[in-house]
Amino acid sequence: MPTDNAGQEPLLTVRSLRIPLPQGGDRSHALYDLSLELERGEVLCVVGESGSGKSMLANALIRLLPETVRIEQGDIRFAGQDLLALDERGMRQLRGNRIAMVFQDPLAALNPLLNIGEQIDETLRAHGYGNASARRQRILELLDYTGLPDPQSIRHAYPFQLSGGQRQRVVIAMALALGPDLLIADEPTSALDVTTQAQILELIRRIQQDRQMAMLLITHDFGVVRTLGDRVLVLRHGQLIEQGPVQSMLDRPQNGYTRELLDAVRASPSQPRPDLDLDDAPVILRTRGLSHSYLRRQGLWKKQRVTALEDASITLKRGETLGIVGESGSGKSTLGRLLLRLLDADQGEILYQDIDLAKLNQKQLRPLRGDIQMIFQDPGASLNPRQTIGHSLMAGLLVQGSSPAEAEQRARALLEQVGLPANAFNRYPDAFSGGQRQRIGIARALAVHPRIVVADECVSALDVSVQARILTLLEDLQRRLGLSLIFITHDLRVAARLCDRVAVIQKGRIVEQGPTSEVFNNPAHPYTRALVEAIPGHQRYPST
Repeated sequence: MPTDNAGQEPLLTVRSLRIPLPQGGDRSHALYDLSLELERGEVLCVVGESGSGKSMLANALIRLLPETVRIEQGDIRFAGQDLLALDERGMRQLRGNRIAMVFQDPLAALNPLLNIGEQIDETLRAHGYGNASARRQRILELLDYTGLPDPQSIRHAYPFQLSGGQRQRVVIAMALALGPDLLIADEPTSALDVTTQAQILELIRRIQQDRQMAMLLITHDFGVVRTLGDRVLVLRHGQLIEQGPVQSMLDRPQNGYTRELLDAVRASPSQPRPDLDLDDAPVILRTRGLSHSYLRRQGLWKKQRVTALEDASITLKRGETLGIVGESGSGKSTLGRLLLRLLDADQGEILYQDIDLAKLNQKQLRPLRGDIQMIFQDPGASLNPRQTIGHSLMAGLLVQGSSPAEAEQRARALLEQVGLPANAFNRYPDAFSGGQRQRIGIARALAVHPRIVVADECVSALDVSVQARILTLLEDLQRRLGLSLIFITHDLRVAARLCDRVAVIQKGRIVEQGPTSEVFNNPAHPYTRALVEAIPGHQRYPST
């Protein structure tokens, strides 16, 4: 809760902020006449759908707007300073020091060429924090504070060697490095599993309360709002819909849009998807004893072998959706990448139409590539920012032998199929919201007429209302195209909605699998029970 700030000016004040969008966008302004105040020690949650202007607000506050976007009018004051009047040198002194930010996409926020220790050290050195020894000690403290295992080893690791949850912890550690007065957190837990999310939220809350740090928390999850927030502000299409204290907003929302957002998170997997009769459906994919490990560097000379997946055996029937669920770092994405031969198995079989994909070389594998496609976890990172959406959709078709005219026709049809406007064909990825980019990722996976689609956390970073639309889209496409889906997720609520069967992975091993209704209603393994109990849908919200 905020401290008693009677008689003091707010730490942050925004007045009549107006930010226009480039011509050709979905609307004229990213933010329109937005005003807000944030007191010292207060947590203000900004809630809204993807594309509502939440992230644009965060970037405006630290003056990191895209080059094509400018502030048309408004006033932003931090601790009495006019941020819009500061030059870039003045803003650099504030960023990372008094104002810090946790970005939504940890992979994009981290430098792939520097190890974790070097990146945190870079932040500390930029603001004159101590000597090399003091900075080393601070780095280890931060990694330990954020719950990362073996800080000494993590310090020497590179971003690609960490799981999504571990990368998010690193980004949070970097933001907290210098003890800022204001922390701007843009969806800091949206892509984390429920148990890791609870740990990160508890960490942020403890540090925020200990330091009486103000926080602007951007989120689509009202469970996060309930846990951390003092006040909540709801945005839609760049405009303020309503705001007020968290409890009254959760109990008595005045606007219909706010009630819709609340209704979307009250859904519970207590009644999972009805079991389909797939007894007579043929098996289209099977794995036996699939294992994978990798070497992690410890210091300059020492290496440690880490088991990512061990003895994994699954089956997938034609027309079935198999959910792969577990915490961050459990081996879910490793299994998905092995199925597409983006990683090579140490041992085991991947049987597709009685062909062991694990034994094929790249030349032998190429004709089968189109049969199994992937929707990646991060649509922003998986799309080339220098290529138009049309070019990205056509690339796979051209490789498979389609003519340019046929490829363009197919790409335009796919955009319509996933609910995107025709003008999306000639636009670039940065012109789209997260939900729209995920639709593009789905379209690209479907371009070459696959029989199996592996969806790796494809809705984890989306707000609940957009998430529901993407899941409906996947269900519709699966019915119409006869697809088999392997759906990788840490959110059991999503798995319950979409999956016919689920396999639960813990520390690289499948500990339980079976029909979704059976596993969720009567979990046999303690780990599965712990996951079910942590499902956000089990939280009780007052009816409205």
